[in-house]
Amino acid sequence: MVTFTEISPALQAQAIELPSWAFGNSGTRFKVFAHPGVPRTIQEKIADAAKVNELTGLAPTVALHIPWDRVDDYEALGRYARSLGVGLGTINSNTFQDNDYMLGSLTHSDPGIRQKAIDHHLECIDIMHQTGSRDLKIWLADGTNYPGQDDIRSRQDRLADSLAKVYARLGDDQRLVLEYKFFEPAVYHTDVPDWGTSYAHTVALGDRALVCLDTGHHAPGTNIEFIVAQLLRLGKLGSFDFNSRFYADDDLMVGAADPFQLFRILVEVIRGGALGPDSTVAFMLDQCHNIENKIRGQIRSVLNVQEMTARALLVDREALSAAQRSGDVLEANDILMDAFYTDVRADLAAWRESRGLPANPVAAYRDSDYQRRIDAERVGGTQTSWGA
Repeated sequence: MVTFTEISPALQAQAIELPSWAFGNSGTRFKVFAHPGVPRTIQEKIADAAKVNELTGLAPTVALHIPWDRVDDYEALGRYARSLGVGLGTINSNTFQDNDYMLGSLTHSDPGIRQKAIDHHLECIDIMHQTGSRDLKIWLADGTNYPGQDDIRSRQDRLADSLAKVYARLGDDQRLVLEYKFFEPAVYHTDVPDWGTSYAHTVALGDRALVCLDTGHHAPGTNIEFIVAQLLRLGKLGSFDFNSRFYADDDLMVGAADPFQLFRILVEVIRGGALGPDSTVAFMLDQCHNIENKIRGQIRSVLNVQEMTARALLVDREALSAAQRSGDVLEANDILMDAFYTDVRADLAAWRESRGLPANPVAAYRDSDYQRRIDAERVGGTQTSWGA
């Protein structure tokens, strides 16, 4: 029987990167909803992310999105972040909001538009040099809406060529992480729709090209933990984007729709060694809080990941392996379910207090004056949103 004391060292090392855009306004294709206290600058986004880290101890870095978070002096931005106890992390590119990219970016049939998209990624790499970021994350909205709209195979050839030009500019300590999404905004076919396509392109590029798995980017019923296990087995899982969805890509708080799925994913993360001190797998949230409080939503999400990680660590691996080897199907399932149903909330609360953190970070934030203060101070200017 595994005890909480035995798993606490593994929890100590857990780190979950926060996305800067999660603190801005967001919504659906029908409306973006405005909230009091929403950041107007990247500095204010970083301040909010630092508050999450202060209360949870789980979120030491902030991912930037270019051009949304573009500034004149990235070294100064890094110093500002460090002054608040956090660092700058992944650089995310954006080739989905320029009119030129309506029919594609890195896959576009027009060489000039493809070069524009390539140049944007080269700018992102330049920013990585200034921020000390390791990962360039690429998510493409590229695809088609109608059969015959474009040649599917030619788009793959153009994508491979474009990615190779971006990859060639990476520094020796930098990585390209290619995300996939099975649909949306393109509805007939997406150019990087699944882990196999992302894997094929990253294998062709080289060792510093890896796959990003967004937990909301799969068809209903997909066995995501199998994908995690396979990519870890192949050494090609670069990062996670944690969120949750009920139907399409809703970008809800991680674990909201299916906590058991999150548990199963983390079981494979641990089985594959991705939580260990030598792991290079990056864990990040990718969420847009439409109707809920931004900061409290991020706090809740990182705590959800932590809780399911603790439960996954409680799986008795020796007993499970013995049951699997003997073919005892029910015993193996019972061992897994016993860990999932273990309530670790009190243990985690006590563990946080032992580290000088609030036992209940959500309540601590709710009872603090931080939200009231930013509501009063952040008046005037233009609130940031997922589109700016």
